[in-house]
Amino acid sequence: MESYTYLLLLALILLSTKVLGLATEKIHMPQVVGALLAGIILGPSCFGVLQSTDFLVKTAEIGVIMLMFTAGIDTDMKELKKTGPQAFVIAVMGVSVPLLLCGGLYFVFFGGEFTLMNVLKAAFVGSVFSATSVSITVETLNEMGKLKTRTGTTLLSAALIDDILGIVVLSVLSGLSSGGSNPIVVLCRIALFFLFTLVVGLVVRRVFGWISEEHWHSRRVAIWALAFCLIMAYCAEALFGVADITGAYFAGLILCNVTKSRKFVAKKFTVAAYMVFTPVFFASVGMKTDLTTMNSEILIFALLLVVAAVLSKIIGCGLGGKLCRMTNHQSLVIGIGMVARSEVALMVAQKGINAGMIDPVILPAIVLSVIASALLTPILLKLAISKGPELA
Repeated sequence: MESYTYLLLLALILLSTKVLGLATEKIHMPQVVGALLAGIILGPSCFGVLQSTDFLVKTAEIGVIMLMFTAGIDTDMKELKKTGPQAFVIAVMGVSVPLLLCGGLYFVFFGGEFTLMNVLKAAFVGSVFSATSVSITVETLNEMGKLKTRTGTTLLSAALIDDILGIVVLSVLSGLSSGGSNPIVVLCRIALFFLFTLVVGLVVRRVFGWISEEHWHSRRVAIWALAFCLIMAYCAEALFGVADITGAYFAGLILCNVTKSRKFVAKKFTVAAYMVFTPVFFASVGMKTDLTTMNSEILIFALLLVVAAVLSKIIGCGLGGKLCRMTNHQSLVIGIGMVARSEVALMVAQKGINAGMIDPVILPAIVLSVIASALLTPILLKLAISKGPELA
């Protein structure tokens, strides 16, 4: 007899992630934190209601793909052009320092022998903390009336470039970690993927531009965009050995300049993703965060990882700001503003676990660091802005 338990599990996930998401939002925390807590509570750490099934795994994967497409299509290229060179330097430093510091910390605790595979595993952990989530920072800056300052604009642009660089790093690492391949061959396949993306992008942007002239508000445009997103995700993984979320992200980037249909498509994607797929993804991450496996070594690693996650962005992005001749105060504000991590970090961690490059045992430490960075950012940012001179 066919089991319909998956329907009940899906209902539980949707209800619990939404209720706890709203609860955390009430106390000025990201809804992502509530969704993660829902997965932890329903998972093996507490009630043990949620179990990993093929349905949940595939639904969560679609949620990741849709999230990354939305992140890509929401990219504001005009914003990038305003402070391009400065933002690029800050973003490079903001990716490099967490990659080295957080990855290095993992290697000290769990790296073992100095082999290519162990270095790649450490780099994968470091890449989790390379990406930035500025939604909390934007809210804080807007509340303090500092969003439209030169510092605020530079911070937003750096965060956008930061995410793009983080995805490129993930592409390289996921290709190299596939095993059994010559590194040169892997790098050539990655280069071919970006060439493929460029060619496809030029064609698809023109096609969508033509479609959006007449049908920008039609549901069929959103359906075609979803089909394009899934095709790019498939091609990235199946043809080039690059993470599927990379294909989805660049699919969104390709369509981010199709001005008439961009907001319409993004809105439709957001509704579809957050109604079903995205809650399942966050709940599945929470479910895999098995707190019962934590020992003293993991706990110490988690606490040090929180410190490394916070300091690596402050040091990296702050140093980038200084290289761009910003004041000490401006550099500090930008560094703190880039501390928060959220969806992208969790998605990279999920890809690392699926690829066998991140041990699920350390997932609680990663989740704790993501939550801590999201909570600390507004507190530190308000403190830095209020104690310093007026931002330019």
